Amino acid sequence: MSRILVVDDEANIRVLYADELAEEGYEVVTAGNTTEAAERLREGQFDLAVLDIKLKNESGIDLLQQLVKERHDMPVILCSAFSCYKDDFSAWLADGYVVKSSDLSELKQEISRVLAKKAQRAKTGL
Repeated sequence: MSRILVVDDEANIRVLYADELAEEGYEVVTAGNTTEAAERLREGQFDLAVLDIKLKNESGIDLLQQLVKERHDMPVILCSAFSCYKDDFSAWLADGYVVKSSDLSELKQEISRVLAKKAQRAKTGL
């Protein structure tokens, strides 16, 4: 079972993602800000992170940059209500990008794609 960290400042989004992704067979841990995310990351390993870009007074992009440096083997999917960030060079560090929606089918497909790619890299040693 893959373990996913969901970081979003909106409690209802965290609950929705946790419930929907758990139904897909994932173990989901949530965090409401970058401090909570850092705590969760210290507590254990994750196979993937789903990050919101706008976190109240914090930046999901900053957290993405930190994760790329410290956890380069953990893929990250950015999930934002704003599609304009797709053109931000900093966002290109992410392994995937999904525009937020109440329909999580695109997010689920992206998670599946990114985890399959990670498994393939592990299998081939890349």
